[in-house]
Amino acid sequence: MQRIVDNALAVTKESVKTLTYESLNNIARSINGVSALLLTLLPGKASVLEGLHGWELRPTLRAPRFPRWMHNGVSSFNHFIHELSVDSDASSSSGEDSDDAMSTPPPSPLSQTSLRSWASVPANYESHWTEWITLILWWVLLPTRIFLWVPLHLLRLFSRRDSRLSPMSRHSSRPYFSKAIPGKEHHVPNRTTDRRRGVIEDLQLGIEIFIDAIFDFFHKAAHLLLSPSEAFGIVLSWFSSSNHSHSPEGNYDYVLDDETLGDNDSSSPTERTMTSLYNTDTRTCQDVITELGYPYEAIRVVTSDGYGLLLERIPRRDARKAVFLQHGVLDSSMGWVSNGVVGSPAFAAYDQGYDVYLGNFRGLVSRDHVNKNISSKDFWSYSINEHAREDIPAMIEKIHEIKTSELKLYEPNTEEVANEEQPYKLCVLSHSLGGAAVLMYVITSRIEEKPHRLSRLILLSPAGFHEDSNLCFTLIEHTFLLLGPLLSKIVPAFYIPTRFFRMLLNKLARDFHNYPAVGGLVQTLMSYVVGGDSSNWLGVMGLPHYNMNDMPAVSFRVALHLAQIKRSSKFRMFDYGSVKANMEVYGSPEPLDLGEFYGLIDVPVDLVAGKKDKVIRPSMVRKHYRVMRETGVVDASYNEFEYAHLDFTFSHREELLAYVMSRLLLVEPTQTQPVHKKGMKLKKKMETARL
Repeated sequence: MQRIVDNALAVTKESVKTLTYESLNNIARSINGVSALLLTLLPGKASVLEGLHGWELRPTLRAPRFPRWMHNGVSSFNHFIHELSVDSDASSSSGEDSDDAMSTPPPSPLSQTSLRSWASVPANYESHWTEWITLILWWVLLPTRIFLWVPLHLLRLFSRRDSRLSPMSRHSSRPYFSKAIPGKEHHVPNRTTDRRRGVIEDLQLGIEIFIDAIFDFFHKAAHLLLSPSEAFGIVLSWFSSSNHSHSPEGNYDYVLDDETLGDNDSSSPTERTMTSLYNTDTRTCQDVITELGYPYEAIRVVTSDGYGLLLERIPRRDARKAVFLQHGVLDSSMGWVSNGVVGSPAFAAYDQGYDVYLGNFRGLVSRDHVNKNISSKDFWSYSINEHAREDIPAMIEKIHEIKTSELKLYEPNTEEVANEEQPYKLCVLSHSLGGAAVLMYVITSRIEEKPHRLSRLILLSPAGFHEDSNLCFTLIEHTFLLLGPLLSKIVPAFYIPTRFFRMLLNKLARDFHNYPAVGGLVQTLMSYVVGGDSSNWLGVMGLPHYNMNDMPAVSFRVALHLAQIKRSSKFRMFDYGSVKANMEVYGSPEPLDLGEFYGLIDVPVDLVAGKKDKVIRPSMVRKHYRVMRETGVVDASYNEFEYAHLDFTFSHREELLAYVMSRLLLVEPTQTQPVHKKGMKLKKKMETARL
């Protein structure tokens, strides 16, 4: 009787698992299919999706077609699961004959091999009637498949049960349904390269764990009902363990069970469970740099107004040339290393002999400030002015302090170091908002007659002029300028507020990667918001600097400052809203127009624009160049690439890296000259004589 109950529970359990798994699978396929249908109706998707790997749509003269991965009625979800199972089988049985390789299914449509194979598919293969008929038949025959599977699986269980060996130990009397069933491993795929799970995969895992717990409860209850003697023994063991708590025999079984839970591990079970449950990518810039074998150094910089900044470094301490990389809005230093060794500007500069510094603006959700009790309103009360006049000066001065002290240590007999001059050359590579902040920093430093310590500026799609923009940005501009006083009190900054929603975004980014139709639809809609920019917005969402622990944010004042710049059609500093406030800060009733002071820029400037950039259009970068050239004193250059806005940092572009490195190499490091003791003594005598 016990065997019959065990087999019945096993069959029911696996049937419920299969039903729930296939139902979730079908829901995912349906969402994917509906997304594909909607995607075919959206205009301009070909140019928007070209930034995503594997998203090449076939040209047609009549009607829109499905994306390539939707051919033959197979969704990307099943391709993804099947590809993982095939890869795992291939890795476990690498020694099999080559004849078995002929039976393997075609590669995933996201691979290069599949893209080449799709290019050779004849045109008559793209018939949608076969796909729809196959999908309808699959749904119709689903109940039949499930009911046929139950008796076949039951017969297979009985045949396996009879073939098992008769002698069994006491601890091996567990029911057979608790064993792992072959073929079910792919229900929760284990990736070797990316261990992140999406929302759908978390649902699969959670449902499977829940079903196991429910059926385990019913199995134990049935086992106790069918075995009264064993139940009576368990009750007696409870009483004996309470009366003889120091007896090791009474609680031997429980000690054995507790040992299997791993309580002796250094980490707590709760911590391990929460980590394995979240399973998101929370790597930092330090993790990426050190994993690739590069040196790393973290430097905490405190601004004059109390904000704590993280200045990260790939140190080359004896180098006499350094480069400072500054990110843009809603970004961090992760953008400069996100493409690995081959495609990241930070690693390319280090390999060329530069001491690399990665700057981070204020504005992380973690809110690092010397005043631990600072309010949210006060913390987010900053604009681009503070980025340029507080953040960048603090980081540049820290770089100067570090380089001067290190070069004194490594080259003590150098004339420039002995005279406490700047013994190194520092170049800046910045993107978007970082470019506008760097320009503002240089100009304000020159106005205040302070050294900016920079030798060359390389500005990738810099902000500053924004009158040529799309309708969405125009609506945002009017909203901010009209409702600014009210919105600033309600929304001091823009970011994802809680750890749960940040974790959800990270997991959804993984789902968008697993389901290309859904990801393509989200990519297209996001590009519509920014005027059709074809940047890989989904790839940026999946980067680890948007994780559950922290993320870069943008304050309301920064957004309001950009709206003011767009309205005025001038590159101006922040307007505080009243003549009195502006007089206190600038000494004039209006904010400073930085374009009028471009003639103060005394270092070469290389401006780079993207022809496909819809966030900061090439016409606005050309305006920077035109104003600089009109001064007659600024050494400025201008270049354009076939890039969208995020391609400058988050995409692997060899031509951009070659151009950036060529501009950096134009700056020659300071020539070292040995100092003679007699010359130093004579110089000191002359200085004392003058005094």
